[in-house]
Amino acid sequence: MLTVRPKVAELAFQVFGRTMHPELYHLHKTRRIERTAYEAKIDITNCGHVITWRAAGLTICEVASSANQPLPTKRQLFRKQLKGTHSERIQCHGGVRYSTRFQLEPVGADMFWSFQQQLGNGPTEGLLHRFDSSGRMALGALSYIHVDTRCRSMSVQAIHTFPDDYAIVKIESVFSLPDA
Repeated sequence: MLTVRPKVAELAFQVFGRTMHPELYHLHKTRRIERTAYEAKIDITNCGHVITWRAAGLTICEVASSANQPLPTKRQLFRKQLKGTHSERIQCHGGVRYSTRFQLEPVGADMFWSFQQQLGNGPTEGLLHRFDSSGRMALGALSYIHVDTRCRSMSVQAIHTFPDDYAIVKIESVFSLPDA
């Protein structure tokens, strides 16, 4: 299975009201979170990430992947091509809320390599995966995911780099339950 990134033009951002089968992806890093009110699984995949959050009998699954990745359409809440900047909010049954803001940021070569180096040598408290080089560039892509948990909410910041395109994908998502 491919361990380098797809092209930026091939990226999609999708949210489902169901889980995704793990065999649909090549997983590189995984973290499980269990709190009293919810549980979550965060995966860095070959194309981006999959975040599955379960609470109050509901499942919200965020997928950043290749648009060519075969995914089911059943219980798909939305799908956007991952380009530009977008914000989405979903109000679910029982007051469960999901919001996200994602952007694809093309940058100059110098800025990209500086950012890539800082990310690769920086934070250690989250999930970090270094991908193989595509052969065109000396360094491979990076994926970094930082998760901040509270009793009734979870905030996720994901950064995925694409060296062949000098592009950075930034995603911030919040999964939350209503106040008790």
